[in-house]
Amino acid sequence: MTVAVLTGIAFVLVLGVTVGAARPRRSRGAADFHVATRAVPPWWNGAAIASESTSAAACLGIAGLIATHGGPMVWYPAGAAAGFVVILALVVAPLRRSGTYTLPDFAEWRLRSAMLRRLTTCFVLLVGLMFLVAQFHAAGVVVRLLTGLPPWLGWAAVAGAALLVAFAGGQGSATSGQASQFWLKLAVFLGVGAVCWWMSGTGPPPWFEVAYRAGDAGLAGAGDTSLPGVLTVLLACALGTMGLPHVIVRVYTNRDGREARRSIVATQVMLALFCVVPPLYGILGHAYASGAAADEIVLLLPARMLPGPAGEVMTGLLAAGAFAAFLATTGGVLVAVGGAVSSCLVRGGEAAFRAAVVVVLLGALGVTAVTGPGASVPLVLLGFSLSASTLCPLLVLGIWWRRLTDAGVAAGFALGGGVTAVLVTADQVGVKMGVLTAQPASVAVPVAFAAMIMISLVTPGRMPRGVGRMMTRMHLPEHLASPPTYRSSTPDDRSS
Repeated sequence: MTVAVLTGIAFVLVLGVTVGAARPRRSRGAADFHVATRAVPPWWNGAAIASESTSAAACLGIAGLIATHGGPMVWYPAGAAAGFVVILALVVAPLRRSGTYTLPDFAEWRLRSAMLRRLTTCFVLLVGLMFLVAQFHAAGVVVRLLTGLPPWLGWAAVAGAALLVAFAGGQGSATSGQASQFWLKLAVFLGVGAVCWWMSGTGPPPWFEVAYRAGDAGLAGAGDTSLPGVLTVLLACALGTMGLPHVIVRVYTNRDGREARRSIVATQVMLALFCVVPPLYGILGHAYASGAAADEIVLLLPARMLPGPAGEVMTGLLAAGAFAAFLATTGGVLVAVGGAVSSCLVRGGEAAFRAAVVVVLLGALGVTAVTGPGASVPLVLLGFSLSASTLCPLLVLGIWWRRLTDAGVAAGFALGGGVTAVLVTADQVGVKMGVLTAQPASVAVPVAFAAMIMISLVTPGRMPRGVGRMMTRMHLPEHLASPPTYRSSTPDDRSS
């Protein structure tokens, strides 16, 4: 089995680096480096977005939750899919017209506040680190479980490959690798799952139709099978998707707004295809690997259902598909967060971007080393919850409410992020307060929106000058607007 697994992992890593290093078009500056020269076709961009959205949580964790907690967990993949509906309806067109391709850029342009830009960068970094740590821990689980090697080898393999892709061409390189990895892991997971299902010869078991029931919630409500618990997770995922830095930057990798909207539609179609994977493995995992840890169930299925060479080959394929998922999400998050950090702190070109990527990557590896190999789903859900309670209100109110002020956003960040941190910490140290600690997003999101609105109303003097022109720019139909000016933080990249 070890040979098959290592072969599959090596194939995916080499393929990812090779495809990512083949840059289709050379960037003309830091702005183009961050947004792939704005020349990615909609269907290719959609595949890349779907690839970084179907991360370790989608490939391994959710299937494990379905196997261990029952049918209500099937709804989890719908949360991120619903988030892209919200992005399509509320964000894509206005954000693209603003000409700001990172969340810190948008915060500074919309509120005219350099302080708010730095604060937004901090939350972008926190959300990105949660996603990166989840990928590294999941890679370590695969390596340890299937080969017996130290988990850090899995972290190093994913980190090294993602770093090479980011250095090769920024967002353009990451997009190429992610799009190809989506089709690879879709084929692998559906193919192996279909073989396992055929071998089982059974239909959905009775447990799959369980009614909603109360359950023990993990970090950020993961695994809570009660109706309020599932709905809160769906809300956090739907709103949190809007603020994910590796998703928002995709608005600018297309040629124009029409293609950007088509990219989001393509993403929804591809996510619908992939949504078959978690229930398929969850049903099989409950029947054949119910005693395993949630993140291990998918990986153990082939060997338990088909002992011998056939099972080993399929396990190697699943390991390859899993590493494709880890690499796709890691690459996307690394490029997006590295771009945001470099533009805020250094305001340089490609060299500053590469330096920021290294710093972010080392920080994620450091956090991974000092934390336990927790389940990937809770970490990802915590990232969604933090994004929903901080970055989502900034985008929604910044785009659709002209009276928003920098003081209001700062207050919303402090309360939304603070409430999330306090409730999660209380839950982890054993202080249980029912839904408050089990579902932090249910409290933090409305608190953040309310704080931004109320503080903005009592600080009208802090409304930025020219807010009317900004709102007109974002909401004027594209065919009536002048060509957009893309506002990067690099002086020589002010326009395209």
